[in-house]
Amino acid sequence: MRDHPRYKWLVLSNTTLGVLMVMIDSSIALISLPEIFNGIHLNPLAPGNTSYFLWVLMGYLVVTAVMVVNFGRLGDMFGRSRMYNMGFAIFTFFSIMLSITWLHGSAGALWLIAMRIFQGLGGALLFANSAALLTDVFPSNQRGLALGINNVTAIAGSFIGLILGGVLAPISWRLIFLVSVPVGIAGTIWAYMVLHDTGIRIKAKIDWFGNFLFAAGLISVLVGITYGIQPYGTHTMGWTNPGVIAAIGGGLATLGVFVWLELRLDEPMINVRLFKIRAFTAGNLASLLASLGRGGMMFILIIWLQGIWLPRHGFSYAQTPLWAGIYLVPLTIGFLVAGPVSGFLSDRFGARPFATGGMIIAAGSFIGLIFLPVNFSYVDFAALLGINGLAMGLFASPNRAGIMNSLPANQRGVGSGMSATFMNSAMVLSIGVFFSLMIFGLRAHLSRALLSGLTQQHVPVALAKQVAALPPVSTLFAAFLGYNPMSKLLGPRVLSTLPVANARYLVGRSFFPSLISPAFGHGLSEAFTFAAIACLIAAGASWLRGGKYNAADAEAAMDLLHAEHAAAVAHAAQSGDRLAEPVAGADDSVAPEEFDATTLAD
Repeated sequence: MRDHPRYKWLVLSNTTLGVLMVMIDSSIALISLPEIFNGIHLNPLAPGNTSYFLWVLMGYLVVTAVMVVNFGRLGDMFGRSRMYNMGFAIFTFFSIMLSITWLHGSAGALWLIAMRIFQGLGGALLFANSAALLTDVFPSNQRGLALGINNVTAIAGSFIGLILGGVLAPISWRLIFLVSVPVGIAGTIWAYMVLHDTGIRIKAKIDWFGNFLFAAGLISVLVGITYGIQPYGTHTMGWTNPGVIAAIGGGLATLGVFVWLELRLDEPMINVRLFKIRAFTAGNLASLLASLGRGGMMFILIIWLQGIWLPRHGFSYAQTPLWAGIYLVPLTIGFLVAGPVSGFLSDRFGARPFATGGMIIAAGSFIGLIFLPVNFSYVDFAALLGINGLAMGLFASPNRAGIMNSLPANQRGVGSGMSATFMNSAMVLSIGVFFSLMIFGLRAHLSRALLSGLTQQHVPVALAKQVAALPPVSTLFAAFLGYNPMSKLLGPRVLSTLPVANARYLVGRSFFPSLISPAFGHGLSEAFTFAAIACLIAAGASWLRGGKYNAADAEAAMDLLHAEHAAAVAHAAQSGDRLAEPVAGADDSVAPEEFDATTLAD
């Protein structure tokens, strides 16, 4: 089967199905959180429950970021198709387990968090090995197209999940997890029957201590970021919390020790020496910065639509999840159009012009969003989303292909995992940064707006001051979940004492969105400014990758140099001559990864 001329397309179709399923499942849970918490009878905005909300939201991302490098390394050692198949099976099994919980309250939330983490292990196995499988079977002149289709489909899946969640969650929250089960079963059987290893497998020992250091350091940093969003004492956020500072500082120190150790091992978990390859380093740096700019954007757009714009335009809160997904479709269309085209063109012209140009255009779209009013015209909003999607698609496929092309054949699994770790870690960091910037923007303006708005509706001054003093993170999470928090913050006892018209206005579609719109606008400006700056720096990093470069070509050039040198030595020996100088570049100490485009051209 693997020698069949169409085998590479079977690999592409199966790996694309796998990453599509994983990304749909990540965003389908995102948009369905209100129904999930209603289903387990837990109020995520109640004091003490915010951590449940955050870990249902981010636990999957954290475990994927931590484990994807390890699983890529295991794929290099034991076979990429074997690890990929295992990922399909694990992901499917825990999708079933997520849907069958009988627990409620905090116990139900803990069950969902645990099963979501195990589901993330399956997702990490799929992510770590899919790009390596594609790189093994596609030649360099088609690799950009294949990785482009795979990558863009994965990104599009995150938006498809929003619409599916909006449709299925009101029927039953369990359906959002069950929907991937038939696909997972079919994909697991298909992968087991069809996929075979065609790459180079390496024999190595598992670096257990390195695995422990890497996991401990990265988990510590990501957990610190997650809890930094939450209030601490009288502070609106937890960045001054000693525990958060210790977690981030200790995690960074542990990762530093990990890098020091890996440089001294013959068989490291992560081949840090791969960063000697300019195209690999520049591509990963650009990917990290792009993910910083893009990662939190999804959450901000959902808050903007569900919490403010849709209610102000007549949509009930029960309808906002579905329509938020529908109104974000232009972003998906942009990805789908630009991704495969730019991947195809990068096979011919190299990744640098497309990836760099994509980041510059993305920065321009974020600047355009800064100047968009909170109560925008949808035509303007859709146009900017479409441009942003085109820009990200223009960047993602060539950049991914450039990274994978730069890797020696026996390092594609770990290199793919390293790339995915940078991207997924940056996604978690981006969520923390975006939420923090939004909370800073809300903090300065929301309290006064709440106090003034509530007292105008005859809410007692003492209670209005109490509500206005609450951390703005609760308001932000309420907008993200599509809730009107006034009914929960004021309670039925207070609302029953107010005039009927005022009580209805407070819990209706107009009061809360209108109240937070000015403060939300300040937060939006700060968040999108950060995203624009990150994209511009990513453009600079992308440009530094150099010209078109392929590690396989460099290895072939090395083999040719060695062959020419051996032939010259043999000829000299037969003729009795002595070589004055060795053939340039034939020194065995030169590793293929030390070649760059200039060396290869020379």
